[in-house]
Amino acid sequence: MGDIRQSLLPRDVLSAAKELLYHLDIYICNLVQSGRQPPQVDSKTLELVEEFILHSPKDRNTPARRMSALQELQLLEIMCSCFQEQSRDTVRQLMFSALFSLQGNQADESRMGLLGKLVSMAIAVGRVPILECAATWLQRTHRVYCVRLAQVLVDDYCSMVPGSVPTLQNIHSASPRFCCQFITAVTTLYDLTSEELTPPLELLQMIVSWIQDDPRLVLITFLNTPLSGSQPISSLDVTPLGGLVRWCVKAPLAYRRDKKPALTNGSTESELEVGPLFSTLHLSVLQVFMLLPNILNEKGLFGRLALLQMESLASLTSDLSRLLDQADKHTHTSSTDTHTVSQLALDRLAQALQVAMANGALLCSREDLRAICSRLPHNNLLQLVLSGPVMYYNNIHTPPLAFSPHAAHSPIASHPTHPAHTPHTPLASHPSSHPQYPAQPFMTGIPFPFRPSH
Repeated sequence: MGDIRQSLLPRDVLSAAKELLYHLDIYICNLVQSGRQPPQVDSKTLELVEEFILHSPKDRNTPARRMSALQELQLLEIMCSCFQEQSRDTVRQLMFSALFSLQGNQADESRMGLLGKLVSMAIAVGRVPILECAATWLQRTHRVYCVRLAQVLVDDYCSMVPGSVPTLQNIHSASPRFCCQFITAVTTLYDLTSEELTPPLELLQMIVSWIQDDPRLVLITFLNTPLSGSQPISSLDVTPLGGLVRWCVKAPLAYRRDKKPALTNGSTESELEVGPLFSTLHLSVLQVFMLLPNILNEKGLFGRLALLQMESLASLTSDLSRLLDQADKHTHTSSTDTHTVSQLALDRLAQALQVAMANGALLCSREDLRAICSRLPHNNLLQLVLSGPVMYYNNIHTPPLAFSPHAAHSPIASHPTHPAHTPHTPLASHPSSHPQYPAQPFMTGIPFPFRPSH
């Protein structure tokens, strides 16, 4: 395609971009039909995209071409039509990749700007092919850029334009794949470490309603990801379960941090609004965990594949310890209120750990759990979980698959043989950072009913 550059130079910016999109579509169709595996767009074509669509100059002495706001809107409409009219998904995915795959150069900022506007428009006008391509992009791209895209969409639909949340809510039915990836990106962005990183109420309500209506929604990316492929390093998690657990556990304390009580009972207005939402979300997350045994058994992965990573839980317990320490020093609430919300957070952590382990989402020893929870204050339910029975799986002789963005995966053989491996050394315990609370002891004499008898 390098020979069309001379014909594009005399054209105005919009006409040149439109013409390049037309030729790019033909070029990728021919590439797919040639049967070359894997089909790959050449570097000269990518340079044309950067010059005539992203308007990154070919050399420093050439002034950058700029579009007016109206021309940019027209270009977005042309791109929406181009993807909508192309019937082959392979061609659409390659074209989207040619336009928006990050190259590590100065054109990446223009890519991100145009991508945010295109996906936002696709949501507004219901262009499902673009949302499907964006779902793949979110799955393959570094999480830093994924959360940037999520931030743009949240700003557009939850902040800038009042009453536009229902439009964003429609992505659940339009493109469940994109919806799942959007939830993962949003839970990565809003980690509740500060007020700025607390999800807007409208966004929280929307996500809770999505998962409550369809718990399997958060597993869609996992169900559609071939295990023989490797996730790119530092990409988003394959499910939003880790982020959702973090939300539910940290919420009781995070929404009290640095906020003065507005009501006589010590609660804040925001707590009364979000409290029931996080309770509903917590129940939905536990229900998702309970769906996993059948799914993992069908794939032959029960006891071999962890959807909840120990690194994520270690980070969560560290954050929770900090929040508990802040709550102890809080001057606006009584010690009784502080104790109540602290125990609620610890109860949710204990429930999530036990249900995740019992259903094969979390693969670790009780010793590892005791190590990462050693700095947390005492909680009866958490004590039961930490002193519970060892989890056994039918195929525990098979090494676990590290299905995470930070590890590659190998194809699963029907009858694998693996060398014996030595058990890993449990993590070292930390001294309690809450001297006013007793640390979590290991009490072997406590009975632990694994399943209720009734």
